[in-house]
Amino acid sequence: VQLQASGGGQVQSGGSLRLSCAASGRNISTLVMGWFRQAAGKGREFVASVSRGGGSYSYAEFVKGRFTISRDNAKNTVYLQMSSLKPEDTAVYYCAADPYRMGYGAKTARSYDYWGQGTQVTVSS
Repeated sequence: VQLQASGGGQVQSGGSLRLSCAASGRNISTLVMGWFRQAAGKGREFVASVSRGGGSYSYAEFVKGRFTISRDNAKNTVYLQMSSLKPEDTAVYYCAADPYRMGYGAKTARSYDYWGQGTQVTVSS
């Protein structure tokens, strides 16, 4: 499975961005999909995940009410809509896929087998 993340950029505090993750090599309807992020000098942290069918979600506390994860299995693409962005949201955002778990999957990076290359999100104050 190859994952290609896109949509990052620079935005002012309070702004919005929509990240996309296009998959190839496998139908994502068989995969739990997640988004993680890694700020400079910090570890990779869970942001959100969505179940195979798109009916179950999990979010990190710090993004609840601001970010929305969604998927379009017909387009083999997962999205992360980010609103009310804050400077502390600045990070490289990665999409990831888990072929084994059910439901909305896990919050640990090691649970995901496939990773995209990351897209930079920079939020200025």
